[in-house]
Amino acid sequence: METELTIAIDRYDRHFPFFDGTLDIPENFKLIVKQVGETSAQRDGAHRHKRMLQDGAFDAAEVSFSSYIMAKAQGLPFTAIPAFPRRLFSQTQMYVATNSDIFDPAELAGKRIGLQSFQTTLAVLAKGDLEQEYGVDLKTITWVTRSNETVAFAPEPGWKIEYKDGDIDLGMMLARGEIDALFFSRAPFSLETGKVRRLFKNPKNACSDYYKNNGFFPIMHVVAIKNSVVEANPSFPRQLLTIFEQSKSISEAYLDDPGWSQLPWARLAREEQSTLIGLETWPIGFIKNKINMDRFIGYSFKQGLIDQRISAEDLFHATVIDS
Repeated sequence: METELTIAIDRYDRHFPFFDGTLDIPENFKLIVKQVGETSAQRDGAHRHKRMLQDGAFDAAEVSFSSYIMAKAQGLPFTAIPAFPRRLFSQTQMYVATNSDIFDPAELAGKRIGLQSFQTTLAVLAKGDLEQEYGVDLKTITWVTRSNETVAFAPEPGWKIEYKDGDIDLGMMLARGEIDALFFSRAPFSLETGKVRRLFKNPKNACSDYYKNNGFFPIMHVVAIKNSVVEANPSFPRQLLTIFEQSKSISEAYLDDPGWSQLPWARLAREEQSTLIGLETWPIGFIKNKINMDRFIGYSFKQGLIDQRISAEDLFHATVIDS
């Protein structure tokens, strides 16, 4: 008997096979794919992370890696597979005002920095990198965040956090000089207007250096599954992981056609990437991603988002640990 299972993901290029019918889905279940955004609405709505981690709205979903770690540490009823739909380097997502005299991450000590939320994965990564890679004491900084935390937590003493209204435009706050920098997982609109610039003069080189030093492209999102779904369908985690591997394989071939993207130099960018950091930057599976995950778990612990270090193995269903 066929079982219907829903999965909520965003419509990235690596997920196109989920939407265009090119995946080989096992016969024992029917996968209902929901196109759900996080900060912006897609075909099936927005706020994917909260809808999954707070409401259990889907059988499986792409969620914030940071919020998922917090959910697991708090004993919420989820497991995951080591498929990582979104990755970002923090070095491309650190912004300052165009007229700012700040050009080096070390100069952010004692400043006011905007964040989407204190636990947003990019925010946790950028804070952690600021300390570990650039030597900045995070508790000298005032963190200005929108009051929108996916998983509730109480900040530890010593952190300076200002919560603003959830609909405040952090990019415009930066342009107006109300904050000194912004760590943001999107490109703020004020970047397009010329009022904001990236902190790093050559962010591509900064990312390349980071990759050479650490050996990974940092994880942003993971695929979570409700425990109740796995209990009823024990083979689902491994089968879903195989489906994500299929999707990755199919989507990697898109840029073989130099006219596939609207960006005229997309194929050239991939060729340049291969010389800077290689092409295998999106590995699927537990083993190849363990160092990446261990680093981030350490960041979460040091920033007070979890009250004890948990192992990377604890984040995933037992059937996928050997992947």
